[in-house]
Amino acid sequence: MNSQKLFGSVLLSVAAAIWGGTFVAVKEVVGVIHPLQLVWLRYFVALIFLIGFSLVKRERWHFRWRDAKWFALIGLTGYTVSIVMQETGTWLSSAQTGAVVTASTPTFMVLFAWLLFKEKLNRVKICALIMATLGVVMIVGVHLSGRHVLMGVGLLILAALSWSLMSVLIKKVPDYSALQITIIATVIALVCLTPFMLGSFPSLARINFAAPKIWFCLLYVGAISTALAFVMWNKGLTLIDTSASGLFYLLQPIVGTLLGWWLLGEALTLGFALGSALILSSVFISVRYADA
Repeated sequence: MNSQKLFGSVLLSVAAAIWGGTFVAVKEVVGVIHPLQLVWLRYFVALIFLIGFSLVKRERWHFRWRDAKWFALIGLTGYTVSIVMQETGTWLSSAQTGAVVTASTPTFMVLFAWLLFKEKLNRVKICALIMATLGVVMIVGVHLSGRHVLMGVGLLILAALSWSLMSVLIKKVPDYSALQITIIATVIALVCLTPFMLGSFPSLARINFAAPKIWFCLLYVGAISTALAFVMWNKGLTLIDTSASGLFYLLQPIVGTLLGWWLLGEALTLGFALGSALILSSVFISVRYADA
């Protein structure tokens, strides 16, 4: 594995690990803050940190209007539709269901990469996808109970589709830094979401943002899960083939389960051990033998 692939693998792994705690954080506050409000607040907090980091880093900006359509699609699909669908779907179902359904993301990424960039499908990639998907199911199982669970699953599938498309479209803007891509897409998402928020601002004033659970979750989903992890993910996507990079997304349930064991006292099962081994093996095989 060359240094570029190694660095990309580290970035994607850390980003996925950070997102492993997002389902837990969202589930903690989504009963108090509506999913749409939470997404808007998430991007508002993220943008503050992103702009601050850009100023400290003294980022050199450039923009070509011919790339505007790609940024619009990236912002609309991955940053607006996907995140709103994911958090609403998690609200209507469960964190575990969200982890299982979004496990379809790598499969969609492979298909979009094949359709848009003609990345070849081979036995190694297909085998790795099957291994990883089985691993996720073994870790968190399939829990389809609840009044609105089917609607939640449908929204989670849309979230996986739109996130996959966004991850592939990143390849269309290779001349921009990961930080620039993240800031521009975040601004687009905020612009798209704000009209739907106009009637919700009065209700935000009634939320106790001083409560430790609220501000900690907002700090996590905004500064860490969005500002930091999105930049790392976008950078990693430029260093590794799309079909291989999608598998790193499946490290989320491993981290999520470990956090549940550490913070909530949930038991670790044999399925977790076997599922984790399958996911980690699939990532290694896909990156190491991607051209086989």
